[in-house]
Amino acid sequence: MTKIKKTNNKQFLSMLPVILSLAWPTVLEQVMQTAVQYIDTAMVGTLGKQATAAVGSTGTVSWLVGSTVSAIAVGFLAYISQAMGAGQNDNAKKASGQAVMAVIVVGLLFTALTTSLSGVIPVWMRVDANIREMASRYFLILYSPMLFRTASIIFGTVLRSVGDTKSPMIAGIFVNVINIVLNFFLIYPTREASLFGKNYIIYGAGWGIEGAAAASAVAYTVGGILITITLWRHKTISPKGQKLRPDPAILKPCLKVALPNMFQRFATSLGYVAFASMINSLGDTATAAHTIANTVESAFYIPGYGMQTAAATLSGNACGAKDKERLSALARVTIPLVVVLMILSGGLLFLFAPQLMSLFSKDSEVISLGTTVLRMVAVSEPFYGVPIVVEGIMQGAGKTITPFVFNVLGMWCVRIVGTFICTQMLSYGLVAAWGCMIGHNVLLFILFVIHYATGKWKPKYMRSADNGK
Repeated sequence: MTKIKKTNNKQFLSMLPVILSLAWPTVLEQVMQTAVQYIDTAMVGTLGKQATAAVGSTGTVSWLVGSTVSAIAVGFLAYISQAMGAGQNDNAKKASGQAVMAVIVVGLLFTALTTSLSGVIPVWMRVDANIREMASRYFLILYSPMLFRTASIIFGTVLRSVGDTKSPMIAGIFVNVINIVLNFFLIYPTREASLFGKNYIIYGAGWGIEGAAAASAVAYTVGGILITITLWRHKTISPKGQKLRPDPAILKPCLKVALPNMFQRFATSLGYVAFASMINSLGDTATAAHTIANTVESAFYIPGYGMQTAAATLSGNACGAKDKERLSALARVTIPLVVVLMILSGGLLFLFAPQLMSLFSKDSEVISLGTTVLRMVAVSEPFYGVPIVVEGIMQGAGKTITPFVFNVLGMWCVRIVGTFICTQMLSYGLVAAWGCMIGHNVLLFILFVIHYATGKWKPKYMRSADNGK
């Protein structure tokens, strides 16, 4: 028994630096992205409650599009990380070439879809008639460079699958800086500012929320170009010289992982759309409070997604190398670590919820309502972190069907049905809707923990080896 404990301690100590080295660039990248969301929301918030509602009203459609593209990227992550773990570098490079083809096809498809539907999406989302035109223009501008956004998502995931989390982070920093600077000049009109007793003229386009969308569009375009150049020059995973026609030997295993994940993200994102649509029907105050609270909360589950990236990459490597001890050790390290991190982030969110809401709105009703729902969700942050990491381990192992089932059950049977009953039938407000969202997170925690405990998340050959002992 003592020997086993010593071995486990050694595994923990040896894996912890590797996990953190993979996780921290992803965490920093997402912190930067969230900082831009904060700045965008704060800048747009100065234009009034309607502007904030218009920007946030189609946000869930953005999640739907982005998460569908991310699901395709997960297929490449599982394949490439396993190929690298097995020492099959040539197959990993072939998969990189197939990723280029996927970016072109998927990027152009979503560009056509999002731009052609920009006029009707606010109607589908039940956006208030007074702000539908504003929301439509914002969405059209924001999604015009969808090809470059697709490149950022898929190529960034390809780089992470070989352990390079720093390159996507650096590209993300450039994107965020460009976005902030352009926001400053495009959102507001020309104005006078005082600094150290001197007055200065600051020139501006005065485009309002269209300026915020244009700034993001330019930043996304630059980001897509940077990440493409980085991948092309990468020593390990460059697609240079690879054929860009479909290769069934590569695409079949990628799609086997990607399709269930895509259906999961599509179904859950549609749930987010339905959820937001019901909240939009509650009026401007609820929509603005929900939009800001969502933006605020997004910073506090970043540690979970940083750990998920590390877990997915290392899980794929362990499966490719058929190292069941390393795979088991990975779970034993990442799950307790993410619980601790999410307890800390949830505690901070609970304490500073009013101050954070005040950064984005001066409306007392919006601040009060947003503070209430943020403090509710802060308590559930640890429950949210564990499923994220377990799902990352399963993604690396190529197991995406079970997460699909769990997420669809949680979204549609708890969040959507519950929110519909509360808001549309019983006429409750935003607090009840967020209560249903928390119920969804708790259910996912229970389902993923039980599934992890059974060991069914491991590949078959590892489960049979365990049973043989």
